[in-house]
Amino acid sequence: MRHREAAISAKIFVGNLSFKTTKEELTELVSTVGQPVDVFLPLDRATNKPRGFAFVEFASEEEAKRAIAMLDGKDLGGRALKANSADERPRRTEGPHGGRFSSPAPAMFDPGDGRMSRPKGSRRNVRARKRSL
Repeated sequence: MRHREAAISAKIFVGNLSFKTTKEELTELVSTVGQPVDVFLPLDRATNKPRGFAFVEFASEEEAKRAIAMLDGKDLGGRALKANSADERPRRTEGPHGGRFSSPAPAMFDPGDGRMSRPKGSRRNVRARKRSL
């Protein structure tokens, strides 16, 4: 069995950002370290405001390493930044609840109609209808 070496990616995570930090400010800061390919500040879905962290992708792994070394602990907007390599995670393919509710309810044969149908109502009602058959 081969072991993969843990290689740092060219994408870094920058945390502990002020909620007032803009993409332009962060891009200007990381440009002093290396050439950023992409700067992404995720927004909160409810408030549409920054969430306090960002992902920065660099052209090379060497620039990412240098950026981590220079940005970790650096002051921006009165806050000490946290910088480390971003974990590459696979995209979720299930529903929003980890696959618990992603499959549709099974179809059942309804003898009254003589056709297949989906259960309607709560589970208790469905169980009661099954018992009454």
